[in-house]
Amino acid sequence: MFLSVFDLFKVGVGPSSSHTMGPMVAAARFLDSLRAAPFRPHGLRASLHGSLAFTGKGHATDRATILGLAGFTPDSMDREQADAALAENIRTKTLSPEGLGTLKFDPETDLIFDFERALPGHANGMILMATDAQRDVISREIYYSVGGGFVLTEAEMAAKGDDTRTDASPSVPYPFASAAEMLAMAEKSGLSIAGMKRANERTRRSDAEIDAGLRRIWQVMRDCMDRGLEAEGILPGGLNVRRRARGIHASLMAERGMNMQAPHVTNDWMSAYAMAVNEENAAGGQVVTAPTNGAAGVIPAVIRYWLDHIPGASERQLPEFLLTAAAVGGLVKHNASISGAEAGCQAEVGSASAMAAAGLAAVLGGTVEQIENAAEIALEHHLGMTCDPVKGLVQVPCIERNGLGAIKAVSAASLALRGDGRHIVPLDAAIETMRQTGRDMSEKYKETSLGGLAVNVPNC
Repeated sequence: MFLSVFDLFKVGVGPSSSHTMGPMVAAARFLDSLRAAPFRPHGLRASLHGSLAFTGKGHATDRATILGLAGFTPDSMDREQADAALAENIRTKTLSPEGLGTLKFDPETDLIFDFERALPGHANGMILMATDAQRDVISREIYYSVGGGFVLTEAEMAAKGDDTRTDASPSVPYPFASAAEMLAMAEKSGLSIAGMKRANERTRRSDAEIDAGLRRIWQVMRDCMDRGLEAEGILPGGLNVRRRARGIHASLMAERGMNMQAPHVTNDWMSAYAMAVNEENAAGGQVVTAPTNGAAGVIPAVIRYWLDHIPGASERQLPEFLLTAAAVGGLVKHNASISGAEAGCQAEVGSASAMAAAGLAAVLGGTVEQIENAAEIALEHHLGMTCDPVKGLVQVPCIERNGLGAIKAVSAASLALRGDGRHIVPLDAAIETMRQTGRDMSEKYKETSLGGLAVNVPNC
């Protein structure tokens, strides 16, 4: 099995990888199919289903779909140009994607939130259509946004059958598809998890390209965090959530160097770092999926904690952290899910916490067995976590939840490093338990905002 570190860590925009980035990516793919078609479309239409319908407004799915059909992509979107395109669409009821001319698209009638009909392949389903001059549909494709910005067509989903996991790839030297295989290959090869992951990445990129890509990933993460630590005000969406990261960070900076500071204040640093990222995400800013937008703050917060608070930490080890984290994230995606709409928040913050714990254990000198144990501890203690965003916004409880995910990751790594790697519950068992728990979880608790905090907290 091979899933690139650059597939798990993707530069994009908030507030959601599955509800914002995914629909935009799907729209880009649909436009490419129209550019290759023998006919000329005159209009576009989109229908959102399942979780994309129920929490689409709060997750900016409507905005993302329109922008995607206008030709924008998550990794290169300019905020001012996007706002101008949306305003132009409202004024003219048209879109003008490159190579397709001017197409009719009235957001009031051509963007449909279908709350009645879920599509069979995944909770995050959408139908994109092209129409002729009479507004009859002449091309139609179903897309599924399966988490982390990954998108599959209906045919691609069907080709996987009942197994919606990522494809195995025999073209890499260490194609581990489970934690058990990862441990066995590490023992046989004498390589670390990061070493095996790098060897696999080398089949696609040079070492220089890998390192440059990882440096960019961390730079975008850090820039996002820094913006969040400076920004103030109320987050968009109508829930009136105040940005708090700046205030917490300022308070912590003022207390630095004071005598008798409580040890638990370290947790506040991690929370401030994570919350800064997720406040930026909630505001629609540029983030890195890690492995999703809703969980984007966990890994950057743990990296920042390691670099700024642990003696001897060096950015030279960042590739080891990110490659190790990506190896664990790939196992979770391959064998379970990283989608909140499919398995609840255990699949998002839980997966991110496991990845962060593994990365931290690696750069702190952990053995392969200790790293696997760290990931297992972190994931095990997120099992059963629901996804119940209030008002469908990626704000409550999502922002604070990232802080707690970072704290759990550091605790998990520390516990694992205190042991010798031997433990009762293997990581594979925790991943499989998460998959089963997600399968059995009520749809009310899987990013539909139909249960949990979403119905027990006032939406205004």
